[in-house]
Amino acid sequence: MTNFDYLKKEPQFASFSEVAISSEKLLPIDREACVINCRRAMEFAIKWLYSVDDSLQKPYQDNLHSLMSTEEFHALIDRNLWRRMDLIRKIGNRAAHAGAKITFDEASLCLQNLFLFLDFVACCYSKDYEERQFDASLLRKEMPEETAVRSEFADVDLKALMEENKALKEELTRRREAKQPAYVPKPLNLSEYKTRKIYIDEMLKDAGWIEGKNWLNEVEVDGMPNQSGKGRVDYVLYDEAQKPLAIIEAKSTCEDVARGRQQAKLYADSLERKYKRRPIVFLTNGFETRIAD
Repeated sequence: MTNFDYLKKEPQFASFSEVAISSEKLLPIDREACVINCRRAMEFAIKWLYSVDDSLQKPYQDNLHSLMSTEEFHALIDRNLWRRMDLIRKIGNRAAHAGAKITFDEASLCLQNLFLFLDFVACCYSKDYEERQFDASLLRKEMPEETAVRSEFADVDLKALMEENKALKEELTRRREAKQPAYVPKPLNLSEYKTRKIYIDEMLKDAGWIEGKNWLNEVEVDGMPNQSGKGRVDYVLYDEAQKPLAIIEAKSTCEDVARGRQQAKLYADSLERKYKRRPIVFLTNGFETRIAD
């Protein structure tokens, strides 16, 4: 049993239901294959959306990044949901093209984010939508050894899919227009630690920073207004001379990033005293990022 089994009840979701189910089944066996298939399931579902919704116009290129980047797609998808989907894309790319090792937390978060996206799809385009919650306990269950899990899926041809679903387009667009206003986005509450280790780390890796080289975590600083006089900066980014260029103060996903402003200022003050240069201060909760001036 997986969090995606319900998709099989809807024949119209056939182009992405099996790959979504397989992605969860792969978690205890192969985390890299799990996130690659999360990305693939998301891509197949997005192509299906383009084939059935009149509001979406196929871009010149139909790769995943292009499909997710159109103005029409941004208008259709809630901003925070889009960011969750973009994490799937980035981690899936890292597993597929960089040969990166994926942690259990990264893979399980990709599955949760995929669930949220497909729940939105089900709400908007199913005849009989039933609200569901992601069941994380299913992820810890081992499958019987004899269970075979499919991990390879042929790509979905968007042009052929659009032709196949041409007759459904008007009906499903009307259904989505009627149902979307009632959809309630699902909050994703993460601890500060998991926010830092997944969302923010992924942004830094995507920007080319290398952990342990020009990016260090939990850097100790002096001169804090507490009993020990010490504090720890969530992230410090360094230049080639190993001088701090920037600090990042991380807050949990559900918190306003501005709550870390005063703490980050004290950290920057300390590093400026030591290195005679003030680092840039970033405040982020994994979704919103600001520079403190």
